[in-house]
Amino acid sequence: MSETKNILFSGVGGQGILLASEVTADALIEAGYDVKKSEVHGMAQRGGAVEAHLRYGERVYSPLIEPGSAHVQVSFELLEALRYLPYLNKDSKVIVNTQKIFPLSVATGIMSYPEGILDKLKDLGVSVYPVDAFQLAKELGEVRVVNMILVGMLSRFLPVKQEIFFDIIKDRVKRQFQDVNMEAFKRGQELVNL
Repeated sequence: MSETKNILFSGVGGQGILLASEVTADALIEAGYDVKKSEVHGMAQRGGAVEAHLRYGERVYSPLIEPGSAHVQVSFELLEALRYLPYLNKDSKVIVNTQKIFPLSVATGIMSYPEGILDKLKDLGVSVYPVDAFQLAKELGEVRVVNMILVGMLSRFLPVKQEIFFDIIKDRVKRQFQDVNMEAFKRGQELVNL
């Protein structure tokens, strides 16, 4: 693969975005790709915006994704999918968790949460893959696996075998949470039909 591919992870602090990007990066490295990754934590400890740029290919020189060049955006929160619109193009795929986490300005009533976010994304012509990952995680009995549901969905667009992801999950996740994380990953994979 000579073309460098770009994956943008976005969300708010505490959603497991950094673990998701690390698992994805490690899986791509294990599959033989050159990978560069950059993270912006913002006010992650206080529920602020968090983003991670991940680029992979035969040879990658910079971790930063240029505007208009994201192949896939993985948004862990609905509003965060809109925040990164400048990175998308008509061929982008957007995996979006439909969970709403109100920013402080909305929670205090200063602003209102935007309506029709999924429609705005679809109007751009991008392929949108919405999921209520928080609800699925609750059904699995562990709300902290939202990130692995989304990584499972993302994996359907990546040239990496499921077994590699499972090996990385076993390496990165505490033993008592490995099974539920792998189950969450599988549930995510099942949500994307290509």
